[in-house]
Amino acid sequence: MPMPSTNEGSTEGNPIRVMVVDDSAIVRGLISRILESDREIKVVSSVGDGLMALNAITRHDIDVIVLDIEMPRMDGLTALPKLIEARPEVKVVMASTLTRRNAEISMKALQLGASDYIPKPTSSGGIHGGDEFKRELIEKVKALVSRPISARSEEKTAIAPRPVRPTSRPTPTTSAAATAAKGISLRNPGIVRPEVIAIGSSTGGPQALQSVLGKLSDTIKLPILITQHMPVTFTTILAEHIARASGRPCKEAADGDIVQSGQIYVAPGDFHMGLARAGANVVIKLNQEPPENFCRPAVDVMLRSVSEIYGPRVLVIILTGMGQDGLIGSTAIADSGGTVIAQDEESSVVWGMPGAVATRGVCSSVLPLASIAGRMEEIVRKAAA
Repeated sequence: MPMPSTNEGSTEGNPIRVMVVDDSAIVRGLISRILESDREIKVVSSVGDGLMALNAITRHDIDVIVLDIEMPRMDGLTALPKLIEARPEVKVVMASTLTRRNAEISMKALQLGASDYIPKPTSSGGIHGGDEFKRELIEKVKALVSRPISARSEEKTAIAPRPVRPTSRPTPTTSAAATAAKGISLRNPGIVRPEVIAIGSSTGGPQALQSVLGKLSDTIKLPILITQHMPVTFTTILAEHIARASGRPCKEAADGDIVQSGQIYVAPGDFHMGLARAGANVVIKLNQEPPENFCRPAVDVMLRSVSEIYGPRVLVIILTGMGQDGLIGSTAIADSGGTVIAQDEESSVVWGMPGAVATRGVCSSVLPLASIAGRMEEIVRKAAA
């Protein structure tokens, strides 16, 4: 998701070095021109298959690889682990046409070490007319490259700390020392028992979601709502992967679904997910209103709706992702007495979304990924007691 542009901390003179791997020379040329339209990016290699990519990565310093899936001689999924083995620090963005098969392959690629994915445009205008593709590709490449804080122009603008007075003195948590070192103020967790868990994520989110929910014990029976920035088809596959990883029922949400304990609902690609009262039930409401934060589904849309239905009885988790979608909704929930947990910078693929809530005094905890499930259970148990 986009981050405001700024000239502060420009990488001009030290550009992000990209290799483009695609069997179509036309596509390689178009992707290269899109990337080099940004002065902070330079395409240093453009090759037609995985074997050529393996040869090129030994001859060039490369920060990011844009890797096609379907190629002759060696396809993207076969090449991916070999490229990461040759250059462990490299970031890989998988690029493919939007089919169920390619969505499955992209999810597998994330498990094998890819950092992100991007669907190629499928409209009649093709990649030439894909303005959204152009914007998203540039932002994904720039978000994935680690830079010193002084040079993080996009994230610095998106999550710059501003003075916030916590609603109460922060209580010690496992993250207290780390957050104090970063100048992050923590709030007390809510004092009422959560009735729903709402999770927002983007870049790196599929892996993070499976990790957190796979560690969550059966004692947590609350319904779980997830908004992950993903296109259509991908969210169907994500729900299937989460169900296997967590051992819980998980589905791509449908309009009118009754929110039930123990069930996980994933916002479908290209639809915002909210909630509404229907008699004694709470039901899922989907819509295609304009994107927020350039996103549909958007985390803020989900969190606003959850807050309206559940008030302070909400536990929010903001996981890895670029941009700051979820900041406004998390702030509203925290201000009403709910609880917000953010993933820490060290374990995030991109510390945009969790960094936004962490640096604005909204969270009760800022934790490594491996500690989030345990903290969720602790909050639910204490509130219940």
